[in-house]
Amino acid sequence: MRHIQSVAEMKAACREITRGGKLLGFVPTMGALHEGHASLVRTSKTKCGLTAVSIFVNPLQFGPAEDLDKYPRALVRDSQLLEQLGADVLFAPTAAEMYPTGATTFVEVGELSDRLDGLSRPGHFRGVATVVAKLFEIVRPDFAFFGQKDAAQVAVLRRMVRDLNMDVEVVVCPIIREPDGLAMSSRNAYLNPDERKQALVLHRALMAVQEAVGSGEQDAGKLIEVGASAIAGEPAAQLDYFAIVDPDSLEPVSDISGGALVAVAAYVGATRLIDNILLLPR
Repeated sequence: MRHIQSVAEMKAACREITRGGKLLGFVPTMGALHEGHASLVRTSKTKCGLTAVSIFVNPLQFGPAEDLDKYPRALVRDSQLLEQLGADVLFAPTAAEMYPTGATTFVEVGELSDRLDGLSRPGHFRGVATVVAKLFEIVRPDFAFFGQKDAAQVAVLRRMVRDLNMDVEVVVCPIIREPDGLAMSSRNAYLNPDERKQALVLHRALMAVQEAVGSGEQDAGKLIEVGASAIAGEPAAQLDYFAIVDPDSLEPVSDISGGALVAVAAYVGATRLIDNILLLPR
């Protein structure tokens, strides 16, 4: 696996790949890799001739009081895992490399950026859209692979790709969960053993909604009450939002007959966790 830090070298390496006629898959990450990331790499390898992975903890998507400084970083271990998975290129730039002194250009996806996590974390999706747009320009992949766990991010990036006529297909892969249902996340490393158990309430809340839907409930307001009540049953969890929205526009829906995204964000201790399920049209 080739390990690259400079933008110029990464551009040259990726252009060489695509000039050779091979499809290039790309998995953008912030590192601290887990089985969820591994599944994206495996999917890329089944679809593309070569796979590039980026590891970059993007400062633009963290707010002033968020966890940029303590976000888990494990580049050596991550690199070893990517070698085992058969990734072809690892791009691990510094912040100075990605954001040269004097850089003042940002990408903002209107409206979507202020919904769900964007409402809770102002500026977050501007940071996400900016760094992913830059990575897409550097790598110019044929396919880019993201996890369904970050459903709001997926909606924002799909809209960005559409609006800017980017020549890349966004592929969304299923959430990878622990055996007990907890969605895999790099931030799970923050949880102590008690918090790890308490964090299961997010999945329980989603399953409660799914069960209610299975029993015939279609009213989104009532389903939100079901999910929020489940979260309230865990005193250690502080709800940020429980929402049922259109998966593309992230706008609230009144009923789920046409399909919907059920999304939750909550704090367990000091750790903010997200999870979601997709409800298919009835």
